[in-house]
Amino acid sequence: MSLETLGAEIVACRKCKRLVTCCTRAAEDPPKRFVGQDYWGKPIPGFGDPAARLLVLGLAPAAHGGNRTGRVFTGDRSGDWLYGALHRAGFANQAASIGRDDGMALTDAYVSIVVRCAPPDNTPTTTERDRCVKYLAREIGLLPNLQAIVALGGFAWDGALLVANALELAIPKPRPKFGHAATATLGAWQLFGSYHVSQQNTFTGKLTEAMLDDVFAKARASLH
Repeated sequence: MSLETLGAEIVACRKCKRLVTCCTRAAEDPPKRFVGQDYWGKPIPGFGDPAARLLVLGLAPAAHGGNRTGRVFTGDRSGDWLYGALHRAGFANQAASIGRDDGMALTDAYVSIVVRCAPPDNTPTTTERDRCVKYLAREIGLLPNLQAIVALGGFAWDGALLVANALELAIPKPRPKFGHAATATLGAWQLFGSYHVSQQNTFTGKLTEAMLDDVFAKARASLH
């Protein structure tokens, strides 16, 4: 199994009818600024360097971001924040996150999501999460050099813990709690928490560029 083969399996998945409907409806009724664009409208695989030591993990695609462009964290302001930070940290060759053909390349980093389809109100159900996180476990299994995970938000933090449990990695007790700049050791991985790069956090100042950069600096420093 390769990342490409797994990616094709993810794209073909139609297991969650509610999520399939959400992806399709977003493509059929886009906001005015995206009218006429060819929407991806399918599940999204991860993106990045197969030799990555760092994994960045998010919640799910945005209805008019990744669900439109077909690449995780691409085509919206959340993606601008994330790839901007990855660029400043030396993991990305550019800060712009526009579309699948924009020339973006990651070095030593891979970006993925817990749920592969855009969910209604950006809120997957527990059943949808548990069904989809199996893809993430398999994807991580194909990243042999992985050492650190940056979880963007509590949902991604919990997703990382679910994967660690599925892979029978040692998880500290009591169970590590999410918080910005929180850390935890999961077997051979170091887990770092960051507030999500959503506009709800970046517009209000709950998450600043300096705060995000600090998390990535600490994640980079943990690599060996």
